[in-house]
Order: sequence, then structure tokens, then C-alpha cells
Amino acid sequence: MVVLDLSELPPPLTATDLQRRVTDAAKPAPVISVVPPGPTAAAPPGRAPAKNHTIPRPFGPRTLLAAIADALRARADDTAADVLHAGGLTLDPQTRTVHIGGAPTPLTATEFDLLAHLLRHPGRVFTREQLLASSWPAGANAGVRTVDVHIAQLRGKLGPASPIRTVRGVGYVAG
Repeated sequence: MVVLDLSELPPPLTATDLQRRVTDAAKPAPVISVVPPGPTAAAPPGRAPAKNHTIPRPFGPRTLLAAIADALRARADDTAADVLHAGGLTLDPQTRTVHIGGAPTPLTATEFDLLAHLLRHPGRVFTREQLLASSWPAGANAGVRTVDVHIAQLRGKLGPASPIRTVRGVGYVAG
């Protein structure tokens, strides 16, 4: 998250140039721009307005907190909408569907969340405890061996297209 004050800039810098530089350097972090009173500045050319939030001066703390919440919500929506691929497997978080070679593959909600978490972090090894925390609701009365059972069921449904590998003595990884 970057909060950029564009209300008082030294003469050689323009708000558009500085905003473009910071937005390019801060990828993929959202940028909130604070501008002088008056009409709000538009997003720099080539940028989606949802990723560049603008707050005119003067503003209160609640306005800044609301802009931060909007920026984080927009970022979560962007990352949730990204379709994930692994070999012939395609996972679409927005529609909560999994396809193998174009054919739909039905998964339970937990299996889907588990697979999505692993695919969002390819090459990263997760312990059973980490997978429990990421894919099961808080307070769920599930033991770490529950992860093993769900991974086995998931592998059975995905067949040879399964990107999940076991890292002996540690946990599981996709990739």
C-alpha cells in the first residue's frame, strides 16, 4: 500500500509524472493519491481507476481508512479473479470451477480451497498446519491428518493432471 501526497510538489515534478513513477515502481501494490482541494485527479494514462484511489485535501482519518479499505478490497477482487493454470488443469476462483483438459471436474468446497491455495503459491511447500489454517474455517475441529485425507481425495479426482506433490517430512507443494 502506498499513500502518495501530491498536494505540494516541487516545480520540476508534475503530479501525473510522479503518480505514474510510483505506480510503476509499486506494482502490484495499490496507490492512494492525496491531491490539493478542488477537482480530483484522474488515474494516470493506462491505469485502471480502481487501482488508483484519489482523496482531495482536506480529509479526515475515516476518509483515508475508507480509501485504504476500498483499495485492499479491489486488490483482493483482482487476485481472486485470476484464473490459475497447472499443466492441463484450470482453476477459476471467480466461478469456483476446475477443468482438466476442458472437462469440468467437481470438487468439494474444501478441496477447491485447498487446491486454489496451493496453486496461488506454486513451488512453495506448505505444512499440514499451514494448509489447515488457509483452507478450513477458523475454529474447525480438524486434525492435521484431515489434510492428508483431502489431498488423497483431491489427487484421486484430478488423476494424472494433479499438480500436488508430497515433500516427505514437511508437507505439500503444487508445481
